Amino acid sequence: MTAQAPAPPLPQPDPGSHGLGDLAEQARHYEVVARAITWLRARTHEQPSLEDVAAAVHLSPSHLQRVFSRWVGLSPKRFLQFLTHEQAKARLRGSSPDAHTLAVAADVGLSGPGRLHALMVTCEAVTPAQWRSFGEGLAIGWGFGPTPFGLALIGWTDRGVCHLAFATGPQASLLRELEQSWPRAVLSRDDAAAASWLTRVFAQWPEPGPLHLIVRGTNFQIRVWQALLDTQPGDVLTYGELARRIGVPRAARAVGSALAANEIGWLIPCHRVVRDGGEVGQYRWQPERKVAMLGWEAQQRDPA
Repeated sequence: MTAQAPAPPLPQPDPGSHGLGDLAEQARHYEVVARAITWLRARTHEQPSLEDVAAAVHLSPSHLQRVFSRWVGLSPKRFLQFLTHEQAKARLRGSSPDAHTLAVAADVGLSGPGRLHALMVTCEAVTPAQWRSFGEGLAIGWGFGPTPFGLALIGWTDRGVCHLAFATGPQASLLRELEQSWPRAVLSRDDAAAASWLTRVFAQWPEPGPLHLIVRGTNFQIRVWQALLDTQPGDVLTYGELARRIGVPRAARAVGSALAANEIGWLIPCHRVVRDGGEVGQYRWQPERKVAMLGWEAQQRDPA
């Protein structure tokens, strides 16, 4: 039996809704958001509600939701999830291998290990069991659609994007790559949903909040990909610089191998990594496309 993974709603850009008003209004909103962030960071372990945060900054919950989401790109609730997630990861990194998960959950204000696991899935969209089983039983929607960089195949689950590859040959070869990556998953084609996902990925006015990604790889590969996610559009760095960012300055060659294993193009931006001499270097989806991506990002960052 095939399963149909839901498509996200198409973003509805409204240029008028993205202006933040005059400078005085911007300053007022910024002060409110800054106070809310400071308050949340100090009370993450309490898991305060939207109403609690709103009362602390003297706004109605609905007003705070609008202002906060507009400035931060996340709702207060999602921002609190992010803070809790980061604290949990820090505690887990500092724990012994046999540390009791319940202790970690209690330390970050969660009721138990089940909720901690759910939070990690929400933020990371990945479970270890799915890694080990090559996606057995996982429902993956997929389809082809246009992008600013040509035809692409995108794959997704109900938790997020798991595959994004640009066409460099026959469409059938793109599908084979997806099948080989998730050989035990249930695949369902839906080009309309794929177009919706790609519209969201390349939207001029992105929806608030992050796009969740499902990745499978070694610990080292995931460290490399995470470091790339911390870069900004228009950034360019070398393999050596990326190796230094993850604390292994002599591992430039291994970094290159990790980039070659990346199966989510653009969103995990391996196109931002170049050779030491400034040459573009190799790219899984053709060097010419890499140059186009770098130029497109540079223009978006600095239209002048």
